[in-house]
Amino acid sequence: AQRFREALAELGPTFVKLGQLLSTRPDIMPDSFVQELEKLLDEVPSFAYRQVEEIFREELGRPPDEIFDQFDPMPVASGSIAQVHRATLPDGTIVAVKVQRPGIHAVIHTDLSILMEIALLMERHIPEFNWMNPVGLVRQFSSSINRETDFVSELHAAEQFAANFAGDPQVVIPGVYRKFSTEKILVMDFIEGIKISDVKSIASSKLDLKVLARNGANLILREIFEHQFFHGDPHPGNLFALEGNRIGAIDFGMVGYLDDRTTQLLGRIFSNVIRKEVDAVIQNL
Repeated sequence: AQRFREALAELGPTFVKLGQLLSTRPDIMPDSFVQELEKLLDEVPSFAYRQVEEIFREELGRPPDEIFDQFDPMPVASGSIAQVHRATLPDGTIVAVKVQRPGIHAVIHTDLSILMEIALLMERHIPEFNWMNPVGLVRQFSSSINRETDFVSELHAAEQFAANFAGDPQVVIPGVYRKFSTEKILVMDFIEGIKISDVKSIASSKLDLKVLARNGANLILREIFEHQFFHGDPHPGNLFALEGNRIGAIDFGMVGYLDDRTTQLLGRIFSNVIRKEVDAVIQNL
């Protein structure tokens, strides 16, 4: 499991993203692999500040220090697609500045071609993996990761989520700043909280674990059954426990929509599971 995680990290951003997704799939990955792959959520190397400056000049015509009152050259987080810097707007607002990795489009294109070749080989020569539909998984992954590289789409998704939860005091969605955002730069409110998987830190704070769990469940259920528009990448690095037992959600590069029929079936299955109606679960699936 450790060698697999290290191999993905060495292969680069696309494979790191794949590993992050697999870390949320205990249905197809053994526990030992899930635990190793979770490390990819926090251990992605950052890129140099000079490259950040170059991207700002290309996208906005000015370096960060001419746009923000303060801009921390050291990233607070580094992911497979981008890294995030803390900054302060001229009006004193603290923001998170998401900057896309240089040359990521070319890297992703090459890596996806390699992944598709591997998936085709698996389907042809290892029938034991056919139940996983390797080619279908790569196609879906390809669609998702390509959407993630367009920060304008993410900005629109973040605005939609903010509108959907505008009246919910238990959910915090960061506001976005169109004036400073482009396809490769996204500026949003900075959310300070505890990573949702850091249960020890949450337990030692003044937060109520039961209330927090209920608020988190309500967030997911409202996305699916009320809005039919959901966060497609809810790994622990994208969800935070905030003061007042609120849930903070970030990173809307990967989102999904549900049609009425699918939502109705999911509702039935959910009800069937609660009532332990096994035959009805199977029929609705």
